[in-house]
Amino acid sequence: YHAQPSQGTEQEKMDYALNNKRRVIRLVLQWAALYGDLLQEDEAAMAFLEEFYVSVSDDTRMIAALKEQLPELEKIVKQISEEPKAPQKKHKVLLQLFNASDDRAQKRQPIRGSDEVLFKVYCIDQTYTTIRVPVSSSVKEVISAVADKLGSGEGLIIVKMSSGG
Repeated sequence: YHAQPSQGTEQEKMDYALNNKRRVIRLVLQWAALYGDLLQEDEAAMAFLEEFYVSVSDDTRMIAALKEQLPELEKIVKQISEEPKAPQKKHKVLLQLFNASDDRAQKRQPIRGSDEVLFKVYCIDQTYTTIRVPVSSSVKEVISAVADKLGSGEGLIIVKMSSGG
């Protein structure tokens, strides 16, 4: 954020610093806009956003051109810090483990490597299909099973969602 070139005129150095600062501010704004609901649960991220806002505010005193991005940054920081702390389901996941209601799950017996689990596989067009794979399957095996079911493995990603979001 504070990178400065060691060569050039003072005006070139100021332009370089301004462009770098604007790029970083845009990056932070995009990051906060995309992950705001997750960031509010992370104290370190919230502390970073607040510290970043203060730093940008201080910089606007010396670099007036940054003032145009300050209100948007302030809005994002306030929005994230004021949102309710309850987790929100805004993100789709590629794989979601079914809460199978079979007898073994209800009796809380130990999971064996030969047991199978069902996954929901979400596609970009908001449809989904299901696959059944052994508990002991590797990530490659799961992705391979998905590719076989969908007919293509191109562009597949695997995402893990925990109960904390």
